[in-house]
Amino acid sequence: MSRLLSRRHLAAAAARRSAPLACVSRWLHTPSFATVSPQEISGSSPAEVQNFVQGSWTASANWNWIVDPLNGEKFIKVAEVQGTEIEPFVESLSKCPKHGLHNPLKAPERYLMYGDISAKAAHMLGQPAVSDFFAKLIQRVSPKSYQQALAEVQVSQKFLENFCGDQVRFLARSFAVPGNHLGQRSNGYRWPYGPVAIITPFNFPLEIPLLQVMGALYMGNKPVLKVDSKVSVVMEQMLRLLHDCGLPAEDMDFINSDGITMNKLLLEANPKMTLFTGSSRVAEKLAADLNGRIKLEDAGFDWKILGPDVQEVDYIAWVCDQDAYACSGQKCSAQSVLFMHKNWSSSGLLEKMKKLSERRKLEDLTIGPVLTVTTEAMTEHMNNLLKIPGSKVLFGGEPLENHSIPKIYGALKPTAVFVPLEEILKSENFELVTKEIFGPFQVVTEYSEDQLELVLEACERMNAHLTAAVVSNDPLFLQDVLGRSVNGTTYAGIRARTTGAPQNHWFGPAGDPRGAGIGTPEAIKLVWSCHREIIYDIGPVPKNWALPSPT
Repeated sequence: MSRLLSRRHLAAAAARRSAPLACVSRWLHTPSFATVSPQEISGSSPAEVQNFVQGSWTASANWNWIVDPLNGEKFIKVAEVQGTEIEPFVESLSKCPKHGLHNPLKAPERYLMYGDISAKAAHMLGQPAVSDFFAKLIQRVSPKSYQQALAEVQVSQKFLENFCGDQVRFLARSFAVPGNHLGQRSNGYRWPYGPVAIITPFNFPLEIPLLQVMGALYMGNKPVLKVDSKVSVVMEQMLRLLHDCGLPAEDMDFINSDGITMNKLLLEANPKMTLFTGSSRVAEKLAADLNGRIKLEDAGFDWKILGPDVQEVDYIAWVCDQDAYACSGQKCSAQSVLFMHKNWSSSGLLEKMKKLSERRKLEDLTIGPVLTVTTEAMTEHMNNLLKIPGSKVLFGGEPLENHSIPKIYGALKPTAVFVPLEEILKSENFELVTKEIFGPFQVVTEYSEDQLELVLEACERMNAHLTAAVVSNDPLFLQDVLGRSVNGTTYAGIRARTTGAPQNHWFGPAGDPRGAGIGTPEAIKLVWSCHREIIYDIGPVPKNWALPSPT
């Protein structure tokens, strides 16, 4: 590809040759595209993350050191682009016209090319050595259990499988409507935006950026991708895999930078659409800066309602534990508040949830570092909740013990705080109770038969409408709650959950015209294309046509 790319691969090969014998076997099982080994990344053998622009891998004048979230050791250095270094990225985006790299009337063979790329990438990602490589790399930078990390890889692989062969061009399916006279018809097309930008967070280092990048590329756009620097090594390695699978080097750029520099790039490069996944605060700033040319998948204070029909208590307890505490609660779909019908009070549900939470341990990363909220901040929030009359800690509420997680990150036992429903709805409490804590923390409350209206009022007053679960097999109860709620990805039935969205259904918020989806054909078409209508009117002009009177 480029000379810099070749050097990186040569350096990786040299590292394999010069590695101690104990390390050689690990490097032998590292995929051919890789320039890092998850097992070898450490303070004494740090990984490097570069940028990719205009078809070449590049460094920067500035290296940002990332600390290991488990021990605080500097173990990855990221070439972060500075504000004075963005010109190549601005220039690269400016080369892409508004009508995109391809569209239904231009270079349609590229739809087929991306079907082939997806097929090759899906095959590679499905190889046990490659999926294991990415799962372990994810664990190094965004600590979660191996099962959770591997599930992220598997969803990504299945997504790529879904868009093999002709499936990419089917995304651009058009329609035609007969006109008023011979030779006239209107055609509706899905049209790319051209130059676009993608900004993604730390918690899903592979799945979110990969699915959004591929969606953008499928529709004919040229994206510049920025992933949170703490985890960008994962997508850097995935980009190398995609290049090996035939991704044209000039089709996308990859940048590491801080938020200020990325904001400057967006303002100067003027992408025609930006996809942002992350915090509501940054989302609103970008929406204003970009004059609304943005799609958002931002914060989620996600609710779960347990209906009046108590059943499958062990299963429901397990799902609640997974929804609230898998990935240490660092999912935008994590269960933030549990509305429990009073019929569940005598079922032993809370006791079972407590016991399940106590099984989680740092050794297998079923609980681990919280990368955006400190222990002190989570404890302070808990103490503020406990000032509300009737509130109490159900379980957790204490820092993790016997660990070396650096203080810049959080380390809290899985925690649940009970707050009475009537107190939640008070104006002086509602904002506090519904504040999203991106960690292993949830609020639990209880309601009676005649308090369902209060539960629905609470759901109506919330600002983020990403995921929700209505746990009941009572069809009238489901109909009532679903008909009076709005969350974009809502699970309903006794097996309902809030997390674990696969690639086969829409995932995204509702209730906001800026809301973005991910994973499905509908999501890709909504986010990465716009509607264009072309009205053909080729005649013939009627033989008896005469010049009409002016109108």
